[in-house]
Amino acid sequence: MPELPEVETIKKDLEKIILKKKIVKVELLDKKLIKGIKPELFMKEVEKSTINQILRRGKYLIFVLSKNKFLVFHLKLTGQLIYGTPDKKSRIIFYFGGNYLTGRGDHLKCLNFLDMRRFAELRLTDDWTKEKGIREMGPEPFDEDFTVEKFQEMLVRKKTKIKPLLMDQSFLAGVGNIYAQEAVFRVGIHPERPANKLKPEEVKNLHSAIKDVLYEAIKYRGSSVDAYVDIEGEKGGMEQRLQVYGRGGQSCLNCGTLLKEIKLAGRGTTFCPKCQK
Repeated sequence: MPELPEVETIKKDLEKIILKKKIVKVELLDKKLIKGIKPELFMKEVEKSTINQILRRGKYLIFVLSKNKFLVFHLKLTGQLIYGTPDKKSRIIFYFGGNYLTGRGDHLKCLNFLDMRRFAELRLTDDWTKEKGIREMGPEPFDEDFTVEKFQEMLVRKKTKIKPLLMDQSFLAGVGNIYAQEAVFRVGIHPERPANKLKPEEVKNLHSAIKDVLYEAIKYRGSSVDAYVDIEGEKGGMEQRLQVYGRGGQSCLNCGTLLKEIKLAGRGTTFCPKCQK
């Protein structure tokens, strides 16, 4: 599933291209991706709207529309947003510009919403902050008030194993299986350590590691370990920089010990039995 860096990459790219553009036509090829509203009403409300702002909250992407409406995308496992010309595999197509019917030049440019396995969701709402998945979400890792002290307070009563806790969106927004593994590896913390047993220095180091790995992943445009691609259909460059994720049975890049892979809260988790205690 695309995590914070992947969704942030999509957000930044779309801001350069579709901000302040009018959606002149919506082609709804698969109604099942639309949640909470009848497809006909969805199209009526969205068409002729202008995209005034693009936001990200955790793993969600939000389009702020001119009609005081909000499009909330959750890409989940295989959702993709590709900008270009119409794609026959699209589930939903958003057309921009004034000459949709004539098909002249750049006015055929559109945003394709694809999802091979149909897990993704799109909602139209009057208040995106009240969407259940967003309403219950924890702090953003880049928020100013997500300090070391705040992080310590969040951990102190949590007996949960640290790696699954970091993936819990009600605890911390945007971190998933990839970057939770990478963060705990960078600071030598075993993924099964109880969160409330971390020492103050470990909390401080983990706080920095979470931010650092997310910033690095944004810099390299995300990790294309599954279906994620950017809006041009290009893979991200962070996958080659991952130190543990997907490397079970290979040598640790720090010490040479074979990395071990276990199931933790139902998710594959790779770690170094020597470096991580």
